Amino acid sequence: MGPSAVTVLTHNADIAAAFDEMADLLELSNENPFRARAYRNAARIVAELGLDIGQLVARGEEIPKIAGIGEDLAGKMAEIARTGSCRLLEQLRGRFPRGITELLRLPGLGPKKVGALNAQLHIGSLRELRRAAAAGKLHELRGFGERTEHRLLEAVDAELNKARRFKLAAAAQYAEPLARYLGAFVAGSYRRMKETVGDLDFLASSGQPEKLLARFVAYPEVARVLAKGPTKAMVVLKCGIQCDLRVVAPESFGAALHYFTGSKAHNIAIRKLGVAHGLKINEYGVFRGRKRIAGDTEESVYAAVGLPYITPELREDQGEIEAAMRGTLPRLVSLEDLAGDLHVHTSATDGRASLDDMVLAARAAGLRYIAVTDHSRRVAMAHGLDPQRLARQGAEIDAVNATWRGIRVLKGVEVDILEDGSLDLPGKSLAALDIVVAAVHGRFDLPRARQTERILAAMDDPHVAILAHPTGRLLEERAAYDVDMLAIVRKARARGIALELNAHPDRLDLDDVHCRMAKDEGVLVAIGSDSHATNGFAALRYGVGQARRGWLARADILNTRPAAEVMSWLASRRALALVH
Repeated sequence: MGPSAVTVLTHNADIAAAFDEMADLLELSNENPFRARAYRNAARIVAELGLDIGQLVARGEEIPKIAGIGEDLAGKMAEIARTGSCRLLEQLRGRFPRGITELLRLPGLGPKKVGALNAQLHIGSLRELRRAAAAGKLHELRGFGERTEHRLLEAVDAELNKARRFKLAAAAQYAEPLARYLGAFVAGSYRRMKETVGDLDFLASSGQPEKLLARFVAYPEVARVLAKGPTKAMVVLKCGIQCDLRVVAPESFGAALHYFTGSKAHNIAIRKLGVAHGLKINEYGVFRGRKRIAGDTEESVYAAVGLPYITPELREDQGEIEAAMRGTLPRLVSLEDLAGDLHVHTSATDGRASLDDMVLAARAAGLRYIAVTDHSRRVAMAHGLDPQRLARQGAEIDAVNATWRGIRVLKGVEVDILEDGSLDLPGKSLAALDIVVAAVHGRFDLPRARQTERILAAMDDPHVAILAHPTGRLLEERAAYDVDMLAIVRKARARGIALELNAHPDRLDLDDVHCRMAKDEGVLVAIGSDSHATNGFAALRYGVGQARRGWLARADILNTRPAAEVMSWLASRRALALVH
């Protein structure tokens, strides 16, 4: 593929980051909390938006109406897309030290405490906070104390030493346009579909590497050039992500793609296998003595050591080489295998599109069924459904199924698991549904034993078919709650419950390790988009990538089955649960 023109300078992820920063600064300014929440919600909407705002604005087109985005916010989106910032953001930045929003990432530091630190100790950055904590100045302030001071010191050290990482879906907004611009392939952890990436590795083949490297460093989004040589260059984009480009000869392309895709552990294992065959394997090819015998394709590299091709998502030295030797590599699930989506929200609660619009979008995405699983009443911020509203929604779904062709809608709910393990809705309401998805949405801080007991108790309810986002994590924002996942997986097997792999880019929960645990224990996994808008089904791509990293095949995924088969599974597992 050849290089293409580039028009986008600002991505949706950049606009979302600006909205998040404005929300932080508004909170620090003690502004109306609803105003800050509006910007926070706008950040989430833009981050999930399928429409590329930067391209739209670059073409001189108007931003269309977007649910949850009013005229004022749309104007700011356009301003950020054109300039990289907006007047309000710059005004808010002028009120505080530039690094003050970093403090809000620390556990236990909300806007009020950060404001107190700034007002009383003139602390406006992580490093200033560290100096004050190390000097013992924090515990003198009201609302702090020696234990809090010690915990903050540890948290600051962890944050300062943490390498910045980008969620996979955010990284895609920078990786894919740059790959098209260069006519290059993206390698590294991005190609292996890791849930977060630290940098982006690009690989291209060209007889004129100097021209391609010059084009690379001239890319409009480059903030600074770190290095440039005859065959490689390193830059940092304006968003902060480092990008490396290597240009190789065609006869070495496969070996280089294998090498720069990684993982390091997988590559070392392949090189050792090569040594056992009397070969030397590196990024330039496969050599017997001085003679190159393979390396133009990745397949030729694996064939040289007697192995079939190993797909990038499996390359972690976690048994894939031994499985390849035995001929037992799984045929991994693909996006095209998904027939439906069993976790979808509408504007009845915190979704941003109507039932009809979500059905239309799902059908356009190629899905043959969806389950509408709006929140239950306990999730008050989402305007969760009580029994009466849930029943009315069920009647609306019946009407949709009587009208629409080519797609089926299942009546469901995402019911809250309460602290004692009971469910947020009565059994009579749940029994009237096709599917019940249960989830934890609060009290993430329970001790391991209590958290585990809570979830196990909920899984004993005969109505529960799927446990949603089982560990509760939010990538780069909130760690998983402490829970015995092996006990959860084995309870799922005993009760015939599927575990969700939540495909939302902020979650990707189950992780790859727990996906494989579920497979080993014979537990079905449901890949759910957790879609709150019509473009949300695009997240299924990332869920499938995570499933592939977890060795999951088509047969391991509940929603690869036709709707009739899913309904049969739901009926049989509910009957079995009632017997128990």
